[in-house]
Amino acid sequence: MWHDARLLNGMANAIFSLCAIIVLAACFVWFARKPFFSLKVIQVQEAEGKPLRHVNALTIRGIATPRIKGNFFTVDLDAVREAFRAVPWVRDVAVRRKWPNELLVLVEEHKPLGTWGDDGKLLSVKGDVFTVNLAEAESEGFLLRFYGPEGSGKDVVTRYEELQRDFATIGVTPVLLALSDRYAWRTTLDNGLTVRFGQEQEKNAMRGQMKRLLAVYPRLAAQLKNGMKSIDLRYPNGLALKAEGLAPVIAGQEKN
Repeated sequence: MWHDARLLNGMANAIFSLCAIIVLAACFVWFARKPFFSLKVIQVQEAEGKPLRHVNALTIRGIATPRIKGNFFTVDLDAVREAFRAVPWVRDVAVRRKWPNELLVLVEEHKPLGTWGDDGKLLSVKGDVFTVNLAEAESEGFLLRFYGPEGSGKDVVTRYEELQRDFATIGVTPVLLALSDRYAWRTTLDNGLTVRFGQEQEKNAMRGQMKRLLAVYPRLAAQLKNGMKSIDLRYPNGLALKAEGLAPVIAGQEKN
């Protein structure tokens, strides 16, 4: 082997390359540890370029900043994301390095649609259930009310948007929507009327119930003024109506 010039040259080149890599790595480590690269600025912005409404410097300093370790090169961006996700009102986070000693944190805030259940939680416009200071959310205005089994938030929001569009055609708005453990739907409108749809056992079953309601609602509203209390649509071809000063009226077949 020691007489093989090509082999010796190859070994020498490999050793030289290895030494060069070690030296370069050592230089980089020395360079990266210089105080110049210590994180000086953490710039926090709303992901869509709008002003942040709830995330503020005080909560960031108290919750997120103490959990951020390292400098421009060594900071763990996943750890930064998790630190900011622990801040109230934060839904999601994107983090970028900004040369030479800054981090840019893009925050997506929760946008509350209403309360969720009776234990102080909120439901966002994207169907996320989250917990913050309820008084802070209420300060923005009226909150709708939502109920549903665990994990049903997105289904409830989707159904609410459909009902909102449908009821807008007759000039009313849902202010409460509940999905029971048996997956039966119930809503309360801004005029105090409660509407029960029951379980959606077949595809588009609730759609048919809504069409039936929209067809008769104007006539019922005109006759009973503001006296309607509840409408039960859990009947294949009819409904049950409760109204002020009116004995319960049931029209249709056995409810489902």
